Amino acid sequence: MRLILLGPPGAGKGTQAQRLVSKHKIVQLSTGDMLRAAVAAGTPVGLRAKSIMEAGQLVPDEVVVQIIADRIGEPDARNGFVLDGFPRTVAQAEALDRLLAERGLKLDGVIELKVDEGILLKRIEKRVAQMMAAGEKVRSDDKPEVLKGRLAAYRAQTAPLAGYYDAKGMLKSVDGMAPIDDVTAAIDRMLGATKTPRAAKPAKGAGRNARKAAPRRAAAKGRKPARKTARKAASVGRKKKAGQAKRRKGRRLTKAR
Repeated sequence: MRLILLGPPGAGKGTQAQRLVSKHKIVQLSTGDMLRAAVAAGTPVGLRAKSIMEAGQLVPDEVVVQIIADRIGEPDARNGFVLDGFPRTVAQAEALDRLLAERGLKLDGVIELKVDEGILLKRIEKRVAQMMAAGEKVRSDDKPEVLKGRLAAYRAQTAPLAGYYDAKGMLKSVDGMAPIDDVTAAIDRMLGATKTPRAAKPAKGAGRNARKAAPRRAAAKGRKPARKTARKAASVGRKKKAGQAKRRKGRRLTKAR
């Protein structure tokens, strides 16, 4: 199973990706994690990405796509994968389509987690306040002002992907504001992952009655030819008797003369 999760920052893509991984025995592919792994491994594409990032530049699409190409070729990705954080633009989606086509693969679905940005920001503000009150360190990208910028970038760059995949008939949308378990259940239904209901059991005695009826039908079917033969034999007998009576009458008339 090969999936893409779409949704703005804070929509819960990471949580749902982990549940899909556990349920379907697939791997989660995060571009950030893959980039760091490629750099740490010192692969050719990883070294190229490292030099670009050290120069403070954005890693170009062709490098990201090559890292994904290397990753999905690994043994643990044979059962499938869920992409989290990629593609981010329509151009990246087109590049991914070409990559999969070259491998003879295709996507099984694109799930969009839809959220209310206003409510999402309030949730983040509340969470940050709780973390600060507890003396916990707050990551810079967890701050409401940073999230606002990330949401704006998502609307400008990534949101158009919904239209791209919808035009292909692949997009399924889920209410990302629902409780986590409800979101998981909705995704399962969309993927046809829920269990097929068992077939209804036959009415009590139905099987026994059917078995009894079968011999009766067979016997009735066997009697039909027998009855037809008997009727035919009786008809022949009657005709024979009528012929004999006619001949006897003819002989009596001859003697009388």
